[in-house]
Amino acid sequence: MRIDHVPKTMQAAVYRGINNLQVETLPVPRIGPNEILVKVAACGVCPTDIKKIQFGTVPPPRVFGHETSGTIVRLGALVRVFRLGQRVALHHHVPCLGCRACHHRAYAQCPQYKKTGITAGFEPAGGGFAEYVRVMPFVLPGVVRIPSHITFEEGAMLEPVNTVLKAIRRLSLLPQDRVVVFGQGPIGLLFTRLLTLRGMNVLAADIIPNRLKLAGIFGAIQTLDPRQKSFQLAMSRASPDAAIITVPSDEVVRQAQQVIRGGGQILLFAHTRKGEPSAVDLSSVCVGEKDLLGSYSTDFTLQKEVARLIFTRQLDVRPLITTRFALEKTPDAIALASRPADTSLKVFVRPV
Repeated sequence: MRIDHVPKTMQAAVYRGINNLQVETLPVPRIGPNEILVKVAACGVCPTDIKKIQFGTVPPPRVFGHETSGTIVRLGALVRVFRLGQRVALHHHVPCLGCRACHHRAYAQCPQYKKTGITAGFEPAGGGFAEYVRVMPFVLPGVVRIPSHITFEEGAMLEPVNTVLKAIRRLSLLPQDRVVVFGQGPIGLLFTRLLTLRGMNVLAADIIPNRLKLAGIFGAIQTLDPRQKSFQLAMSRASPDAAIITVPSDEVVRQAQQVIRGGGQILLFAHTRKGEPSAVDLSSVCVGEKDLLGSYSTDFTLQKEVARLIFTRQLDVRPLITTRFALEKTPDAIALASRPADTSLKVFVRPV
């Protein structure tokens, strides 16, 4: 099926090299018989895309942006489970569910999962920083319909919320356990809220007062500036069962090793840049039995639970969404998200 109002060309923010995004005119992607075309309504700016742009970890040209929602405007002839005009949130990685990695629930290590199934042109890279994206067959199971009372921005938050919920499930936590969350940006605040909803006692750490204030609203029992002397006293009294690190700081990792109890866990969420060795106290892992864990990307099997949390607003993500940029201002959106102002949290690009 086709609808006539889709243009032949569109605008997209094209990655042309390190710190080089150019807003260009591209052909609207053509879809195959098992694919859909989505008109992008909102795309969140993710630190993963920022790192690719700032450090040149993948070759250009590409169109980034993977926290995407929009409206289906074209359907392939063989697509039966969707219809034109549906409001949807997209999922750019979907595992095969049949390989060895998937059998161990290590979905981000699945060969199919590592392929990106959404593009606005060039090598598939998410494509959300464009007016239209092509959604390939193997990621169609990850497409989620957005209810009419939910905004496109809320729908686009399914992907980051999924990554946080997956990470929490990696931890061996009991109700009323104490968890210190280092960093209260958008991701850290999601950790704070989801942990609170699961019955944990969260100690929120950040250096920005506005973020600590929101952490309290999101359920943290204590908000702390880790630079202050009172932080060590609070950690000594709390003896946290786990620490979650949402900032790519090796010093924070070492700090977390010191403050959690013996037998506790440390979860790394932001250390995604490869090739950077770090010194850690391995005796704390061995003798102190302080587990060092990592979590990356999403768990496809959590999609329904994530959708329920957001669509019922049990997890209300709206307070996190503070800043919006038009598509032609995508470079400004990347700049702000990489060096946020005190009052900015989640940054969105809005092509419409």
